[in-house]
Amino acid sequence: MNKYIGTKIVKATPMSLNDAEEHLQRKIKAGNEEGYLIIYEDGYKSWSPKKAFEEAYHESGGMSFGIALDLLKKGCSVAREGWNGKKQYIQLATNISYTTVRGEIVNCEHEAIGNKAIVFVGTSGVQMGWLASQADMLAEDWKVLD
Repeated sequence: MNKYIGTKIVKATPMSLNDAEEHLQRKIKAGNEEGYLIIYEDGYKSWSPKKAFEEAYHESGGMSFGIALDLLKKGCSVAREGWNGKKQYIQLATNISYTTVRGEIVNCEHEAIGNKAIVFVGTSGVQMGWLASQADMLAEDWKVLD
């Protein structure tokens, strides 16, 4: 089964599970519509019509930077296919502190971002406060690392 990443806008209404199942069964019996079986990380299973699924999801490789950034915020490590070092990736660091030349430990805190920064993990070590280039931001080859 392939992995997919999705961002979608939906309309929803509260409905009991029994009512939802009856509604879906009526739709399924009405025709043999193509679609996708969806299995969530917690094991929950769902079904989506082909058109709706393909408008909202795409395979987890070949993502935009915006989607990669959303996944980064959710705790995923992401990388570009186009990066030369295959063991290079970025992730979100939290609880950041540093030691001054006088030996004082300073816990970082920023009004807008709190105590977080994007770090680049590469062959030479960890680079704190990584900034994306325009090429990185416009690339469509971002992927989630397992």
